Amino acid sequence: MKKIYVNELTKHIGEEITFSGFVDAIRDKKWVMFVILRDSTGKIQMTIEKSEEANAKLLEIMSNVTVESTINVTCKVLENEAVKLGGIELIPSNIEVTSLAETLPFDFNNLEGVNIDTRMDYRWIDLRNPRNTLIRQVESCMIEAMRDYLYQNNFTEIHTPKLIGAASESGSDVFEVKYFDRSAYLAQSPQFYKQMALAGGLDKVFEVAPCFRAENSNTNRHATEFTSFDLEFAHISSYEDVMDLEEDLLIAGLTKVKEKYGEAILENFGKEVIIPTKPFPRMKLKELYQEFHDLYGFDIPTEDIGDMNAEAEKLTYRYAQEKFDSEFMFIVDYAATKRPFYHMRDENGKLQGYDLIWRGTEITSGAQREHRYEELCKNAAEKGLGKDVEFYLQFFKYGCPPHGGFAIGVDRLTMLLLGLTSLKETQLLFRGPNRLNP
Repeated sequence: MKKIYVNELTKHIGEEITFSGFVDAIRDKKWVMFVILRDSTGKIQMTIEKSEEANAKLLEIMSNVTVESTINVTCKVLENEAVKLGGIELIPSNIEVTSLAETLPFDFNNLEGVNIDTRMDYRWIDLRNPRNTLIRQVESCMIEAMRDYLYQNNFTEIHTPKLIGAASESGSDVFEVKYFDRSAYLAQSPQFYKQMALAGGLDKVFEVAPCFRAENSNTNRHATEFTSFDLEFAHISSYEDVMDLEEDLLIAGLTKVKEKYGEAILENFGKEVIIPTKPFPRMKLKELYQEFHDLYGFDIPTEDIGDMNAEAEKLTYRYAQEKFDSEFMFIVDYAATKRPFYHMRDENGKLQGYDLIWRGTEITSGAQREHRYEELCKNAAEKGLGKDVEFYLQFFKYGCPPHGGFAIGVDRLTMLLLGLTSLKETQLLFRGPNRLNP
């Protein structure tokens, strides 16, 4: 049986169909019972007239049904201008209760005052809130559009292992797991394997997959498991080629979201989806520091010189809006000491990479990668990396084209797009230092 959704019912007026959904509300009046049914696309009214003898069995069934139970209804779809829910009602001839719901721990339609951790404990109920449904739809729409953009530009989607034999990148902040008679680690990112694919002759690759960070961080924008949108492509001449691609990718994603969900986002979250124009403003880090000092009286703390911190990211958003009327800003010329060893440096030791700030938060660290074996070995040794990256260094011994790439945290991107305050609301199931269930 093909499920007929609420938003498809206008195609079936006058027909007898089977409709399935949640019982959203029951209004038992003197002469009639109104039952509001719900699915992922909307709500519809089912009407049971008490004066009709044939309805006695249906009324008996519904008198024992609780709100949030699920039912299948054999019914006629009729137009009725008096019905507020789309001018359509369902007239049932048979009702089958497919599951009976117990009393809910909280009202998911009114989450004000409900503790966020209580919501996470019962996430499957929390997700029934229409705003949460919209979050999932918006995120899916954006990723679909970004994927489509890459497919249209001849990228190949790959799937890299999440169990690895050596601690990746710095060797810290990784989850160690028992792997038969030895240890394995959950991958922090697909970075090394993206580059391996390019060394293997694939010119353009991307992956949308989970990443794991064993950081004991309890901020609103960090999680121990998150979804990363990673890409890497070869034969570039500069990290500016990488920034150019990211501009196009984000414009493609935001354009599709605005077309499909722009009005719903404004209505439910009070945020306008703004399509940026190219090029995004770009500034050198030291110049931005100076602007912060002159305009806002802010000086970067000594320990953060050569990098950014949360306050600097917020000021970047303010500055980008005031100076360039933009929500986005690329920042370049970070200190090489603050970045991974595989980011390329020029002949003067200047890092060939960038960060992208959107709405006061970093969403990307991108770069041209170091593809020369000798330079990579030197950079790794400089950062004290040894056996953990030996397998990675092998990828570059037999020729590898100049290349670059970046990663975008999908959950963080969605959080910023909708103006949410925490990844707990954004992720389908949040994972943090204090949450491993459900």
